[in-house]
Formats: sequence, structure tokens, C-alpha cells
Amino acid sequence: MSSKENNIKQLIQDYLLDEGLLRGKISDPKVEFGFQFVFPPGKDPLGRPIGRNMVVIQPKKKNIIVVSLGVQISEPHIRALDSLENPKKLNFFMDLRKSFLLKDVFYRIDIKNHRYEITDQIFLNKDGHISKNTFYKCIRKVFNCAAYSNIILGEYCVGKIKPEDFMKSKEFSEDSNFSLYT
Repeated sequence: MSSKENNIKQLIQDYLLDEGLLRGKISDPKVEFGFQFVFPPGKDPLGRPIGRNMVVIQPKKKNIIVVSLGVQISEPHIRALDSLENPKKLNFFMDLRKSFLLKDVFYRIDIKNHRYEITDQIFLNKDGHISKNTFYKCIRKVFNCAAYSNIILGEYCVGKIKPEDFMKSKEFSEDSNFSLYT
């Protein structure tokens, strides 16, 4: 790793540490560096993190930083989507695509497994630098797209899910960290 790449790695790590978001490093031969983090910071009344798990990576030999958030739709929502008439379920995924296109983010949707990934990228300055403001705008953009996708999901599932469906779900127990996001 060159000193320029090492500098951006240190800068991103410092940005995440400054805000108390950093959760771990990613080791992958396809990336110069990568970090797992949680955004936004904070805890709910039960003391569980309110943020969503996200990653930031710099692919090998690329002058970009990629911010990504993976979404796994919860079992109660999957059952609700599967109970919809076929065109309506497909409309949900089409509405996701439209919203991601309007927000100008990259995405991958796996309809069969009820999951999707939202990403955005930032090109580094010639000096290999990125401002903290630019970095956090990218994070918020990806996070807000995921939050909006959750609103769309709720609209499609309205009347199909009861609050107790979540309490019975293995994803939502007092000793788990429930999240629609992986």
C-alpha cells in the first residue's frame, strides 16, 4: 500500500473514530482497506445501537471510496410481501429501483432472497484526500436511501403485519440486535 493509500486509510479511520462509529476492519484481498461502522450513533431505550451496519472500502488500484449498506428484509415483512398478489410484490421492487435511481445511488437487488445493497462512491482528490463533510454526506445519502426503502416496504405491508409478529420473530428479541439491515 502506497503512502497516499495509507493516508486515506488513516483519514477515513480517523473520521469514523472521531464520531464513535468504527466497529471493525475488513480484510479482503480485493480492497486496499475497509471498515465496518454503525450509522447513526446512539442507543435505543433498551441500550441497543440505533444505527445500521455499513461499510466503507477502497477497492484495489482505484481512486474511489465506496460506502455500502446491505438490507435483509425481515421475516414478518417477507411473509407480508409473499402474501401480496404477484404484480404488487414485483411493484415493490420496481419502486425500490425507481427510488434508488432518483437518489443517484448504485444498488443490487436480490428478489429471490429478499435483500438488496445500496452503495455510493466518492472519487478522491488528486492529492488522495476527501473532506469529512463529503464523506459524511455520502454516508447520510446511503443511509437515507435505506431508510426510505423501509418506508416503501411499510407502505406495501400495511395491514399485513401486527406488532406481535416482530416480537415472535427471532430477529427481534431483547437479546438480539434487530435490524432490517445486515
